[in-house]
Amino acid sequence: MSRREFGKRVTHSCKVEEHRKKSKRAVSPAVKIKIDDLRGDAIKQLLQEHLEDMHRYSPKQSVHALNLEQLRKPEVTFWSAWEDDDDNNELLGCGALKELSPEHGEIKSMRTVSSHLGRGVASAILTHILDEAKRRNYKRVSLETGSQGAFLPARRLYAKFGFKECGPFGEYLRTVTAS
Repeated sequence: MSRREFGKRVTHSCKVEEHRKKSKRAVSPAVKIKIDDLRGDAIKQLLQEHLEDMHRYSPKQSVHALNLEQLRKPEVTFWSAWEDDDDNNELLGCGALKELSPEHGEIKSMRTVSSHLGRGVASAILTHILDEAKRRNYKRVSLETGSQGAFLPARRLYAKFGFKECGPFGEYLRTVTAS
């Protein structure tokens, strides 16, 4: 892999009213999604793994994942997904929505616990986030992800929901200008 490929990041966007819920897989187990205060050990560990992977697959200047302090800012709403089972309260994944403007939100920190990959957890979280964006009357929701193979499952998921590649937005405009 060339250094240029390693550093390439991809931005995506969709109009909120056009997002599609095309996932044909049933979520198993049932998922309970709730706003999270980011204080539990399980969510801290999952976010640490997320940050480590972002640094593993992207050059430092291209890592835009938010840390705990940034995820606690008022413009960010953070959700965690849990197994909805009386006998088990296991963390399945997480995701966040950052308000960029009254009409534009950005998806951040999408992550599924590795033992639950391929079970529809990310689709459930993404559906929840897009439903919230619609409730907030956002006209546009955007996200940034990597172009490397490790990010292919994420790019496929976003495409299923109607996201299309787009030019830089928000803080990514400054990143492109600075490089």
